[in-house]
Amino acid sequence: MLDALGHESVESLVKAAVPASIHARPVADSAIPEAATEAEALAELRELAAQNTVRRAMIGLGYHDTITPSVISRNVLENPSWYTAYTPYQPEISQGRLEALINFQTMVTDLTGLATANASMLDEGTAVVEAMLIARRAVRGKGAVFAVDADALPQTKALLASRAEALGIEIAELDLAAGEMLPDGVFGVVVQYPGASGRVWDPSGVIDAVHLAGGQAVVAADLLSLALLASPGSLGADIAVGTTQRFGVPLGFGGPHAGYLAVRAGLERQLPGRLVGVSQDAEGHPAYRLALQTREQHIRREKATSNICTAQVLLAVLASMYAVYHGPDGIRRIATETAQKAEALAAALRAAGLRLAGEAFFDTLQVTGVDAAAVVERAREAGYLLRLVDESTVGITADETTTAADLAAVAAAFGVEVAGGAFGTGLAFRDATPLAGVAAALHRADGYLTHPVFTSHRSETAMMRYLKRLADRDYALDRGMIPLGSCTMKLNAATEMAAVTWPEFSRIHPFAPAEDVRGYLELIDQLEAWLAEVTGYDAVSLQPNAGSQGELAGLLAIRGYHRANGDAGRDVCLIPSSAHGTNAASAVLAGMRVVVVACDEAGNVDLDDLRAKVADHADDLAALMITYPSTHGVYEHDVLDITRAVHDAGGQVYVDGANFNALIGYARLGELGGDVSHLNLHKTFAIPHGGGGPGIGPVAAKAHLAPHLPGHPLAQRDAHAGGHVFAGGPVSAAPYGSAGVLSISWAYMRMMGADGLARATASAVLSANYIARRLGAHYPVLYTGDDGLVAHECILDLRPLRDETGITVDDVAKRLIDYGFHAPTMSFPVAGTLMVEPTESEDLGEVERFIEAMISIRREALAVQAGEWPADDNPLVNAPHTAAAAVSDAWDHAYSREVAVYPVPSLVRAKYWPPVRRVDNAYGDRNLVCACPPPEAFAAV
Repeated sequence: MLDALGHESVESLVKAAVPASIHARPVADSAIPEAATEAEALAELRELAAQNTVRRAMIGLGYHDTITPSVISRNVLENPSWYTAYTPYQPEISQGRLEALINFQTMVTDLTGLATANASMLDEGTAVVEAMLIARRAVRGKGAVFAVDADALPQTKALLASRAEALGIEIAELDLAAGEMLPDGVFGVVVQYPGASGRVWDPSGVIDAVHLAGGQAVVAADLLSLALLASPGSLGADIAVGTTQRFGVPLGFGGPHAGYLAVRAGLERQLPGRLVGVSQDAEGHPAYRLALQTREQHIRREKATSNICTAQVLLAVLASMYAVYHGPDGIRRIATETAQKAEALAAALRAAGLRLAGEAFFDTLQVTGVDAAAVVERAREAGYLLRLVDESTVGITADETTTAADLAAVAAAFGVEVAGGAFGTGLAFRDATPLAGVAAALHRADGYLTHPVFTSHRSETAMMRYLKRLADRDYALDRGMIPLGSCTMKLNAATEMAAVTWPEFSRIHPFAPAEDVRGYLELIDQLEAWLAEVTGYDAVSLQPNAGSQGELAGLLAIRGYHRANGDAGRDVCLIPSSAHGTNAASAVLAGMRVVVVACDEAGNVDLDDLRAKVADHADDLAALMITYPSTHGVYEHDVLDITRAVHDAGGQVYVDGANFNALIGYARLGELGGDVSHLNLHKTFAIPHGGGGPGIGPVAAKAHLAPHLPGHPLAQRDAHAGGHVFAGGPVSAAPYGSAGVLSISWAYMRMMGADGLARATASAVLSANYIARRLGAHYPVLYTGDDGLVAHECILDLRPLRDETGITVDDVAKRLIDYGFHAPTMSFPVAGTLMVEPTESEDLGEVERFIEAMISIRREALAVQAGEWPADDNPLVNAPHTAAAAVSDAWDHAYSREVAVYPVPSLVRAKYWPPVRRVDNAYGDRNLVCACPPPEAFAAV
């Protein structure tokens, strides 16, 4: 590889590619320890895990202990066929996870009683924020007040307050159940159903009132309770939001968990994030695809309706399969037993003379008139976590894991001794009437989960085979390279994944007391310190649970900093025209105005245009957002001049860390002039993409911005690594975001060490330059830096090929499927191109296999140009080819079956067969169907 590039060592190559002016300064006393072996890293993780205390979490507040069926845990959560897959932008090789997601959407729409649901949200709190924004768009011009139920979850209220302020929305908190009237200028309302207190009441009057005022009604509903309670749709809600965590997804100290968002008919085109729809392939057979606004940020940028460009796919798959496995009867049984447990405990406490705060509840009750702190402490000593509501009130939440013995122990914490067997034995409960205090009008009468998928896989054998069948339809990293530029599909090593399912990490409630989570807090401190060192920043917040949320958190920190300095008028954010679309969307959501900076022909920021824009906005410049290396995959030489110009004008510099895996060990974002950056742990630090999520986007900042990083009202501590106190508003529902998967990045860094991290950077840069050099004679490489070198990715320009042969970038992407590859990133950041990123995880054999495929495809395109195959009937325009197409008696193409499906000999014994032909995107948008199609739709397939 080095011979091809004319370098004697990898070190010389990288130093030639990375400008000398930004080479990292040596660290005198590194916080990152020497690389550990796999066994040593696991032993250290065991020591950290042992510092956590697993107690029965009965705190509630949207987080519940749950049972993940073993067949789902083993075959999804622990299966690389599911967790190493990428977002399904290539639908032909994503049919398995797309089906799982349409199951998720169907599950949500059935239970909420609304028309359309998306393929998941980041968590419940951010889903409520997105619902607020949908409501505002739907009634534009109707006012600026959003009414919030006083009984909403506390973390949700904190998120709403933080996010609304930057957008000029006024939050009005009201005791809606007590009849407080909606204020003037209200454009929407959110009702918690059941409330944080556990109270169940009929919100239909409030819903009618907000409709009368011209606003929209949002109901934040516990999904399991909807198996027994009237659905939000039946109550008149426009939008329903919540979490699917208790559908088999472990607590994980706060995540990752799949939130949900469903809307009434007429609002489906306002949905943020992902939406899976049903279309058809080239032969008219049903096929799934992402529908409508997919990645709208790249198209609409500052006019985008949301900055969220991802989902929680892996967790949504878990939740959907929980419903598939249990079916409607099983879900109703779990909900009924949960409600019976709460009622049985309530009856025992009532009988002992204790007073409940309310009698209408599903799974949560509050006991009042007690020494709350003493009760909570006695329960904790017995192994149970209850909620300390106030000095005289204790909250208790039952769930599917609660046993009769648990109920007896909780009663004992109140000083109530229950006769043996009063609650039953083990998991066999004595009968109690569920929803005994809930008005009959709020009892659910309609059905749900009626599609056959929810009744066809009820044995473990059937479920295992269903999951295997779906996985076989997909292409993931366990099959081969996914060379996606900008997205970094790298190895998620088995040892890094191991601790995720350990109970000491997976069964911890996000609001557990600090003394119970010492291991988690130490792991978080260490990871924050390691990330601060490699980035060159002073403080790191791990709270943002997606890269887009890390962007938002960084910009909100800049906003907070300027306002604290009396510079509230600084609201302009400069963004290069080449930037990732979420940059502009995040800036708008942070209350900033976007001004675009031009790029030159080499893809670099136009320094003259930047200086002109800085001069134009000298008094109102808030920030510059810049990606380094650039979105074009090049190390820009002028980066220090760029950041200096912004600082001289009083602005702050946000360096997007999306491409940070091309810098680690060689340069630091904070030494480029950056004041704040986000990182993508799901790209650079080995957390798997999981088919489109989970993601984690920590935000790192210099000391002067650290006080404005996201804090949380329920965090276990105030100070973070380095003693920094974060006082900004939260951007995620849990204090440390998706903490349940942080052990992955911890293990990655612990086993790599500082030297290993640098070697990974060098290896990725070597592979990208080798591909660029080998393919440069066949496809122009669009942007290069010194000596014709690129960074960790290269852009292959397919526009000349299209002009010469008529073969498009789409044709090449689909033909790569026939060669056994996932296509590189298409048409970003330049239309008609492929952005290739091999990462450090791929060996030379796989890199050569990709090069061979691309050269072969070029030859095929030239054959079309030469007239050997017709322009409308050749292996490229007809790609991909299914097994059914290959064996069809109706084969009448101008090329052979062998050319279609075995274009290179290596495929004969290792062929991936796509399940569908090329998917018709336009048909899917014209005929929008976002729920499970009937079985007869697949009868002829």
